[in-house]
Amino acid sequence: MTSEQGARIGFIGLGNMGGPMAANLVAAGHFVTGYDPVPAAAERAAAAGVRMLETADQAVADTDVVITMLPTGTHVLNVLSGDGDTLGLLAAAGPDTLFIECSTISVDDANTAHALMLETGHRGLDAPVSGGVVGAEAGTLTFMVGGAEEDFASALPVLEVMGGRVVHCGGPGAGQAAKICNNMILGVSMIAVSEAFVLGEELGLTHEALFNVASAASGQCWALTTNCPVPGPVPASPANRDYRPGFAAALMAKDLGLAADALDSTGVQAELGRRAGEIFRNLTDSGGGGEDFSAVIKTIRAATGAAADSSTDNSSSTDNSNNSDTAGQQPAGKSGAV
Repeated sequence: MTSEQGARIGFIGLGNMGGPMAANLVAAGHFVTGYDPVPAAAERAAAAGVRMLETADQAVADTDVVITMLPTGTHVLNVLSGDGDTLGLLAAAGPDTLFIECSTISVDDANTAHALMLETGHRGLDAPVSGGVVGAEAGTLTFMVGGAEEDFASALPVLEVMGGRVVHCGGPGAGQAAKICNNMILGVSMIAVSEAFVLGEELGLTHEALFNVASAASGQCWALTTNCPVPGPVPASPANRDYRPGFAAALMAKDLGLAADALDSTGVQAELGRRAGEIFRNLTDSGGGGEDFSAVIKTIRAATGAAADSSTDNSSSTDNSNNSDTAGQQPAGKSGAV
């Protein structure tokens, strides 16, 4: 697959994640052709050395490897098979091309995509990633890969350019399964960390004090030590950039929706995973989907303030009612009260 000049790679989907991933491949000496329908994304990729073409079909012709990084399973299946106006990547690519599907999609969609790849004479892997935009830019992503051992071995030199850790999780669909499980852990843990910081604020703890304890104790986790939801303790966290994403809340809501679908199909009982999905969907629906998912702490603060206001209002109402009821009564000692 590779030569002294590197692999010939077609890259479809060059947005916040795909763009820097492709740039790293170019920097490592691979010849990368690409396509993205968004002009700004296409311009950034071209500036990084990707040869941009007018259609996705053109971008994958005469390549060794095709990488896709797209928003949903529907996008993936449509671009693979074509939509009537386009040939589709599977038909446009040469025989025995290795497809590496890096989008986060459902296990069912991943298995459907894999079957289509095999039916059309190609090889395929599902290889979703973790690490966000920072990891994509730094080339330190974690790849969770599903597919045949020999295809994984062929893809490894390419994946290692873009990732700091590449794990073969099993057969087709196993990479997506690992991604869904991982992000359910991440979503739940970010909410827990955020709730703890808001509780600490109410109890008079500084952010630094809580971080210094929890980061070295049993509360330590990635949501705390890498993506800390408050500014200060972790200078590189999105909280220090007004929650500009890293990993957008809308994407977390999407991934937790995929997890909920998997829970439904397997019958697994997971109350925290489902509730986390609801919380991130509410954050997205209320306009926060474009912020980093750690901005969920603002939702928790707002709910805390609303609850406090409600409690104050109820207390005031009760006090007024009590004052009215007791007006004109005799002191307890003269009324027989004990």
